[in-house]
Amino acid sequence: MLDAAVKALSQMISPPMRSILWRSIGLALVLITVLAIGLQRLLSWFATSGEVWLEGLLGPGWHSSLEVLSWIVSIAAGLGVVFGGIFLMPAITSLVASLFVDDVADIVEREHYPAERPGVALPFSQAILEGVKTALLTILVYLAALPLVLFAGAGFLIFFIAAAWLLGREYFELAAMRFRPPEEAKAMRRDNAAIIFTAGLFIAAFVSIPIVNLATPIFGMAFMVHMHKRLSGSRPELIEPARQMR
Repeated sequence: MLDAAVKALSQMISPPMRSILWRSIGLALVLITVLAIGLQRLLSWFATSGEVWLEGLLGPGWHSSLEVLSWIVSIAAGLGVVFGGIFLMPAITSLVASLFVDDVADIVEREHYPAERPGVALPFSQAILEGVKTALLTILVYLAALPLVLFAGAGFLIFFIAAAWLLGREYFELAAMRFRPPEEAKAMRRDNAAIIFTAGLFIAAFVSIPIVNLATPIFGMAFMVHMHKRLSGSRPELIEPARQMR
């Protein structure tokens, strides 16, 4: 697993990967800026008009609780862009990864597994659907954990574990679906749940590093291509034969 992570890191800045890297970073920056600003405006609305609307909906008995919540949200709104960038980064990388899954996988397979059968590109709609589902699930899980972040440090640990599970799950399935039907890819992920979760910890650690995490789609996809090969029982003699002959 560590070897797969090192290979993915080293290949991120290789000449064939640089164009994809810069495109994915650019797209991630655009998406994170738009969504973070949207989140900041949503929080600002809740801190003002939203409190009145909820009190009218729930009744005056909720006034004190909503006042406290409004105060917390006001602070969050002041940090909207920064807060949104941290909160939404795993979801953003899921969306971006779905756009570049085959570009990254093709390069990794050609470089490290040239003697093995190449994968088949995923239909664009299927790749996007997988990315959107993971992004929405990530936001849902993070929203559920958000109160724990505001009131207890345990929330950040929940964020990290959730990111490991969600991102490991998505990147592995995207890599596996290049060789297997979706249901078979999901079944393989379930059969190797512990290994894939552990691999997801590497991706969660990567996405936790500011600035560097913009390259998460490249690292995560390359990493899981290697993991899928290993779990599929790739023959060692077919791995990097061109390098072995040098």
